[in-house]
Amino acid sequence: MSDIFREIGELGIVPVVKIDNPEHAVPLAKALTAGGLPVAEITFRTAAAEESIRRISSEMPDVLVGAGTVLSIEQAEKAKNAGAKFVVSPGLNPKVVAYCMEKKLPIVPGVCNPSDIEMALEAGLKVVKFFPAESFGGLKTLKALSAPYGDLKFMPTGGIDATNINEYLAFDKVVACGGSWMVKPEFLKEENFAKITELTQQAVTGMLGFDLGHIGINAPDAETSLKTAKTFSSIFNMPLKEGNSSNFAGTLIEVNKGSGLGKNGHIAIRTNSIQRAIAYLKRNGIEVDMSTVKPEKGPMIAVYLKNEIGGFAVHLLQKK
Repeated sequence: MSDIFREIGELGIVPVVKIDNPEHAVPLAKALTAGGLPVAEITFRTAAAEESIRRISSEMPDVLVGAGTVLSIEQAEKAKNAGAKFVVSPGLNPKVVAYCMEKKLPIVPGVCNPSDIEMALEAGLKVVKFFPAESFGGLKTLKALSAPYGDLKFMPTGGIDATNINEYLAFDKVVACGGSWMVKPEFLKEENFAKITELTQQAVTGMLGFDLGHIGINAPDAETSLKTAKTFSSIFNMPLKEGNSSNFAGTLIEVNKGSGLGKNGHIAIRTNSIQRAIAYLKRNGIEVDMSTVKPEKGPMIAVYLKNEIGGFAVHLLQKK
């Protein structure tokens, strides 16, 4: 998978935007970035698309700007010259795909049946767009459709919003989802960029799904650990679970049999996607200590932040 698709996968959501006025392009990109999504698919449904892409690419080079609804080689060329970093199309046009492949411009063509998929594979593509996702049966159809095709990844778009996006993202063959609910046309018309930032923040928060996993308390020895866990268990009617390196009172209180990471202990924050959470934290200047990844082999389920917070080490924990 190319670096572009890896970055899209880390972002998880690609806002699909129709812009009528190029003057809105940069403020839009700033609003999306402030909300946690430095990415936009600007659709060629209006004459303003090319100039909008050019302005974002020029003034905000860190934003991953792409061109959507690309229906011809001419549009693909305009998108490339304007600075688009990827191209998305509603269907699979062999000529457009061939042009983009020749120019090394990542393209995500739309598919909705096995024949489309096999044409994409024949062209050497690794990521395709399942479109229109909800109209063609949603996640159930996507799972059935993708089953015979190995490592091919999908970017479902069409009818996806805050209510169903996590169901799609939980499927391991989905690299990201396209959606327009955080950038409605009226928001751009009214220049309500604060609303776009608000809804983008909500979308990112919902996607990552941060919540408290448990709190780990450091104890000097096994005896103190058990006594402390029993105290919590007794007071709050929590089931006691004794372990090799720690004891639990319920699921939220862990008491280590010794001094673990953190001056006082550790706090586990659960997330829907540990990989996307790491990328999100890094974009916001929070360092992650990759030497603490667990397990050392296989899919990552836990990793610590580099710095303590309030005397506690903090680690991310993948939700099951």
